[in-house]
Amino acid sequence: MKITHIALYTNDLARARAFYETYFGGVAGALYHNPKTGLQTYFLSFADGARLELMTRPQLETAADGVHIGWAHLAFDTESRAAVDALTARLQADGYTVVSGPRVTGDGYYESCVLDPDGNTVEITA
Repeated sequence: MKITHIALYTNDLARARAFYETYFGGVAGALYHNPKTGLQTYFLSFADGARLELMTRPQLETAADGVHIGWAHLAFDTESRAAVDALTARLQADGYTVVSGPRVTGDGYYESCVLDPDGNTVEITA
């Protein structure tokens, strides 16, 4: 058994697509649009075969701020501490919020956490 993809709702599909393409190397497929429901999606593929489905539809509600039940974060492995540092600095310089790090965590990861354009936590690890 394997996970085929993870899906993420966003209020701004183009902005989310640009974020994951620009900073994490995702490659988007064709836009899917269901005119009956208003659902629009992009599947982004990553070099290791992982896929992220970005989704939007009319009248999405925003989750409450802070810790809540549901997915906690999405993690990308950069394979080096220098890459974690560089990507974190780039994201911060481009105006994204760095929540923590870069640092060594209690479980031995070298990581930083940033917020994507919708406020979802993205972990950058080595």
